[in-house]
Amino acid sequence: MESGRLPVSLRQAFGFWLKLGFISFGGPAGQIAIMHEELVERRRWISERRFLHALNYCMLLPGPEATQLATYIGWLMHRTLGGIVAGGLFVLPSVFILIGMSYAYMAFGELPLAAGLLYGIKPAVVAIVLAAAWRIGSRALRHPALWSISLAAFVAIYLLSVPFPAIVLAAAALGALGGRFVPRAFASGQRHGSAAKGFGPALIDDDTPTPAHARYSVRRLAAQLAAGLGLWLVAVLALAAACGWDGTLTRMGLFFTKAALLTFGGAYAVLPYVYQAAVEQFHWLSPAQMIDGLALGETTPGPLIMVVAFVGFVAGWGKALFGPEQLFLAGAAAAAVVAFFTFLPSFVFILAGAPLVESTHGDLKFTAPLTGITAAVVGVVLGLALFFAQHVCWPRGATAGIDWLALAGTLLALVALLGFRIGLIPLIAASAALGALLRLSGMA
Repeated sequence: MESGRLPVSLRQAFGFWLKLGFISFGGPAGQIAIMHEELVERRRWISERRFLHALNYCMLLPGPEATQLATYIGWLMHRTLGGIVAGGLFVLPSVFILIGMSYAYMAFGELPLAAGLLYGIKPAVVAIVLAAAWRIGSRALRHPALWSISLAAFVAIYLLSVPFPAIVLAAAALGALGGRFVPRAFASGQRHGSAAKGFGPALIDDDTPTPAHARYSVRRLAAQLAAGLGLWLVAVLALAAACGWDGTLTRMGLFFTKAALLTFGGAYAVLPYVYQAAVEQFHWLSPAQMIDGLALGETTPGPLIMVVAFVGFVAGWGKALFGPEQLFLAGAAAAAVVAFFTFLPSFVFILAGAPLVESTHGDLKFTAPLTGITAAVVGVVLGLALFFAQHVCWPRGATAGIDWLALAGTLLALVALLGFRIGLIPLIAASAALGALLRLSGMA
């Protein structure tokens, strides 16, 4: 690079990406903020403009944008291996942590202390999802047409139980029509910050020439797509050979591939789809376990969509895939399968598509369908929040009365998030401690 700064070795980058994998709390917004502070402001590995250019591309893709951004920057600095290292280390710590927590949940979840911790965390999770709906909506719903799409999505997912993929396709179609007939309403309004703020020269600066490996070519694009598709196909065929096409692990691989391609709007948007399949269609886990899994996912670093590893672990354990003596192995194998198929598309999108973005440095087009999807996501997330609230605050059904402590905990957590902007980790820690105190004292 021609910025006058010493190059960063892959070994140095490995250390940073490993550290990031263990400290990336706070959801995608918090994770992107951490990367901005570390890479743009402090280490100066990449300029603000190049950072935002990469982020804008990642925001257009299905999948966890923070994971994809790490993969993009790692790829830009150290080619394909750098991208795999950056994205892999962003994900792997949370996989191992969540497998450990899932084992503790299945083996010891009925103990009073563990039950009390989860009792306190679940109202906080309801508040977190409600706050997410508010934050997304306040940015995305800029026009009555977008409000209408959001309301229609809420009715479809919450009242009519319309499958999530159908909602995504309908929203994309409405967005495409809106972009043609009401262009101002569907023009992309996404902003992630202003231009560079004088942080000094960066290793990858605004005017740094595009490196050779980042230059777009049809041949390279075809090779990357073929490699990604080939890896996916080998994995699917291996599962089918070992378990059969109707085997649980094979079904997980196919389903979570489809889910990964529909995660526009982040994890909260795709969780209703995961719930519909995992709970209602395949019966891999119960509604209460799904909520507990999201509660555990909120307490771990890494992308929130990693909660799917909990789904896999509980399914593998519950189905006793390898016999009653190998429950942990079954759960860990299922969690690994789910994580692999969930994140493989994200790596393919970056390694195949980023050269086109990096070489053009132009504005991304055709965002109107994604604007429609984002509007629908607001309604979907609200439906998810109400679903969780129903099971947390009315755990035995509406006719059995309200759990007033859980409802109070949800409202207090919501005020803390939106009114006082309390961080997620302090909120979850305080909620867990309060839940354990209430449960152990016999008050809950």
